[in-house]
Amino acid sequence: MATLSCQFHLAIPRLPCNARVRPSFSCSVQPSQSNIKVVVQYLHKKFSALLFMVIKKLFVPNLGKQVVINGAAKEIGRAAVIAVTKARGMEVAGAVDSYCVGEDIGKVCDMEEPLEIPIVNDLTMVLGSISQSKETGVVIDFTKPSAVYDNVKQATAFGLRSVVYVPRITVDTISALSAFCEKASMGCLVAPTLSIGSILLQQAAISASFHYNNVEIVESRAHATDLPSPDAIQIANNLSNLGQIYNREDLSTDVSARGQVLGEDGVRVHSMVLPGLPSSTTVYFSGPGEVYTIKHDITDVQCLMPGLLLAIRKVARLK
Repeated sequence: MATLSCQFHLAIPRLPCNARVRPSFSCSVQPSQSNIKVVVQYLHKKFSALLFMVIKKLFVPNLGKQVVINGAAKEIGRAAVIAVTKARGMEVAGAVDSYCVGEDIGKVCDMEEPLEIPIVNDLTMVLGSISQSKETGVVIDFTKPSAVYDNVKQATAFGLRSVVYVPRITVDTISALSAFCEKASMGCLVAPTLSIGSILLQQAAISASFHYNNVEIVESRAHATDLPSPDAIQIANNLSNLGQIYNREDLSTDVSARGQVLGEDGVRVHSMVLPGLPSSTTVYFSGPGEVYTIKHDITDVQCLMPGLLLAIRKVARLK
């Protein structure tokens, strides 16, 4: 059996000082029985290490952020399950709801394959099962305002951060959450909206408010139990306390058809509720000789998922 050995000879001729030096190499092959054994052992060791890495990659799951979805059976909860499953560096670690208890959350979401994660009605049990993981844990709360504080408190006790998207949370609840999370040094994100388009509309409205003296908000909803909607209230709050009094000529109007005045800065809101209408928010600004209109439509709950994934990644860095 022939073996491989290489010998390199560096030849540099004597040249004048200003001449360039170009080294040359030569290689010769000579048989050596001992060297072949070293090469074979080296290749065998490298191949074994590579094979182990491939097997580990195939059979050991690549865990990222462990996400527990509280309110998983709701429409937004089902959309969140699908979005988290498809997102890079995340996985659904638990599904909590009082509906469809015991059913596989993957089947409830009409996914092609079951996730082998049953819906349970006990948040504490789910938190306890994943609290030992070294990965970052995040609880998404889609429940109700009265349950938010206790849910965040439980998640924090198990070392998990929380993203809360629950309409109509009171200021007192938010203040209590802020004080609790500050004391626990644990991040929590309370989102008034998960729609990136809605956030952009609010930012545009704030910028426009410094240039126009008249503003009214018109919203439409297919179904609504509380009016004005949280989005309209949020926009009105953002426009308040900016040193501007809006609609000065119309402040004393008490006609109900003129809409509801939110706050003390004269921002009016008109709400339409009709089956079949898209969820839409329009802000009208007017000045001498012009009308500036900002509009945002929501046609599907899927529009909230990019904002949700962004919130999950953001809350993991909050202290």
